[in-house]
Order: sequence, then C-alpha cells, then structure tokens
Amino acid sequence: MTFFAPGRVNLIGEHTDYNLGFVLPIAIDLGCRATAEPLDSPRLEVHSVNRHEVRHWDLAALPDLVPSGDWTDYVLGVARLLPGLAPTRLTVESNVPTGSGLSSSAALEVSSALALGAAERGIDLARLCRRAENEFVGVPCGIMDQYASVAGVEGAALLIDCRSLEIRPVPLPSGLSILAVNSMVKHELGASAYSDRVRECNEAALSLGLSSLRDATAAQVESLDDPLIRRRARHIVAENQRVLDFAEASAAGDRQRLGRLFAESHLSMRDDYEISCPEIDFLVEAAGRAPGAAGSRMTGGGFGGCTVNLVQAGFEEAFEASVRQAYRDRFGIRCDVYRVRPSAGARQIDKKT
Repeated sequence: MTFFAPGRVNLIGEHTDYNLGFVLPIAIDLGCRATAEPLDSPRLEVHSVNRHEVRHWDLAALPDLVPSGDWTDYVLGVARLLPGLAPTRLTVESNVPTGSGLSSSAALEVSSALALGAAERGIDLARLCRRAENEFVGVPCGIMDQYASVAGVEGAALLIDCRSLEIRPVPLPSGLSILAVNSMVKHELGASAYSDRVRECNEAALSLGLSSLRDATAAQVESLDDPLIRRRARHIVAENQRVLDFAEASAAGDRQRLGRLFAESHLSMRDDYEISCPEIDFLVEAAGRAPGAAGSRMTGGGFGGCTVNLVQAGFEEAFEASVRQAYRDRFGIRCDVYRVRPSAGARQIDKKT
C-alpha cells in the first residue's frame, strides 16, 4: 500500500507549540510517499528514491538501535513504536526540500507510520510520530508539524490549540497566493539552538511559577529579571496573540492586518527569539519591495529554511523574479520558490499517483 503525507507551511505561530500555545499552519501539496511491500526475511528494508540509498535492519535488532544522525532515524523512530511490525520493504519518495523548514521530517514520519501499518489515526498518529522525533531522533519539537501533516484541510489553514489539541479550520482570503522562498541555508534543528530555546522557555515558565508560557501574561513576562529569558518569553506570549489575531483577520479578509502581523512576527523572531539569520532577514526585506507583496516572515524552526509570503494573485511571477534577482545580487545564490496551496492531510493513494 502507498500513503502520502504532506509537508507544511506555518503561516504564523513559531515555537509556540512546545509552549502549549497556538499555531496556524497549512498542509501543503508537497509531501512524502511511502510504499510498503512484504519481505520473506525478518527485516525492515528502507529505500530512498531521492537519495538512491537502501538500508536494512533485522527486526529483532530494532529495540537496541541508536540514532545514526541521518534521514533513516525518522523511519526507525516510528518503526520502533509499532508493535508486531512485519518484515517490510519500505520505499519512500519526497518532493519536500530537505532542510527547508517545510517539515520534510514529519511528512516522512507520518507516511512511513501509515505504510508500516500503524493503527493510530488523527491526533493519536500525530502523537506517535512526535514521540518518535522526541525520543529517538532527539529533537524536542512540539506537535504542530505532525498534526498538520495528519489533519490538513484543503483550502484552509488549521488553528491548533496545542494544549487542548483542538483544531479549527480557518478560511484564507481570496485573491492571495502563498509562496515559500527557500534561503538555501540548511535547516538542521537537531544541530541548532532549538533545544536551547525549549530550555529557556521552560526556565521562564518556572520563574513565573507556571507549567508553561501558555498561561503567562505580558506584564508577568516583563517582570522577569534575566533579560535573555525575558525576550524569549516575550516572543511566545506575543506570538500566541498574533496567531489568534491572524486567524480573525484572515476570516475577515483583512489583508493589511495580515501583513502587519507577519511583520511583527518576523521582528519578534529576529530580535527577541533570535532564530533568524542574515539571508532570511534579507528575503523578508526583498519581499517587501517586490510586486504584489502582502506580507513576509520566516517560517519553521529557524536558523535558515524558508520565508512564507502572501502575494496578490496575478503577481506571483513578478514577485518571484524580483526576490530571486535581489537574492542573487546580494548573496550570489539562486533561491528556490514554491507556490503552495492548503491541502488535505495524510491519506492512502494509488501507487502511481
């Protein structure tokens, strides 16, 4: 059987998921396909079409494996959590750019789990895949990426409450396209300051006597003595509110407010949370000068990856050409641009689809 799981673009709500806050991602029309076929020998064999690599492990050895630091960790992390795993040849193929911040890892986890026979669906499937990433891969991520991949809705964003795990589809304004621009700077959460941000947020919550920053107020945050911890917490509290404001503005079709919220979010990520980089900041600035621009910000875990851009319909080509030329002139790099649309979540597909 073949399963497809999409990547995601987070419209707004960065690093709020592991603080039990709000996020607003879309599942996108780029993703990972995983096809499972039975094997005669008692092992798991994984073939990556993109990398032209084949790896295999004895099923009896799975519980004792340790992470190797490559793409197979995401598959193995899931496989180890599946009881009674049958001998399987798993073929995976993805068109989500690795390291782009568009959640290629969650797409690989979710599609692999389904193809390997996971009984879980919905939030339980998202929890299983997140657990694999937390416990085996070693990235202390929240649940947004996996949940968006599982529960995507065609034509809508997902307002996710990461504490209650409730989801509400949010309509997006007509006449706007969503373009992700890849800085081509490698996005490697496991080797970045991601874990430091998790620790800093936990320290802020502990200092305030709270279980998470979800319950912190702006006034409480400003009372924190440590200026670095105060900045980290300030971003989370303000970003949670921006998510709610963005969902409201999106439903109302208020494009100007959407653009302002994008700008505020990026400045907060750059200055208070310190997860941007010169290339990403330049792309945001270049987008502001491009034809049809309605808003731009960094998306994903940070330290590289992509910006997400709202662009007036009909101006996509002019916007893309302008940003690409500016980036090439500044850094000598050709950035990739992806026109993405809100798409359905993980599903079984025909092998030839």
